[in-house]
Amino acid sequence: MGMKDQFKGKAEQLKNQANEAMGKARDEASERASQGRERSGDEARDARQQVQDRADRARNRQA
Repeated sequence: MGMKDQFKGKAEQLKNQANEAMGKARDEASERASQGRERSGDEARDARQQVQDRADRARNRQA
């Protein structure tokens, strides 16, 4: 095996490792984004519920 083949093999190995790392990073970023969307949805529901609760209390005080 010549030097050219050794470098070519090593380059291919590094390329594969880089692609795997990019895939993992992409998966992790996607997961974090999904969790962020879920959290923001929960926060929006909580905020709507708080507004509804305040409106209900205000109506009850008027009655």
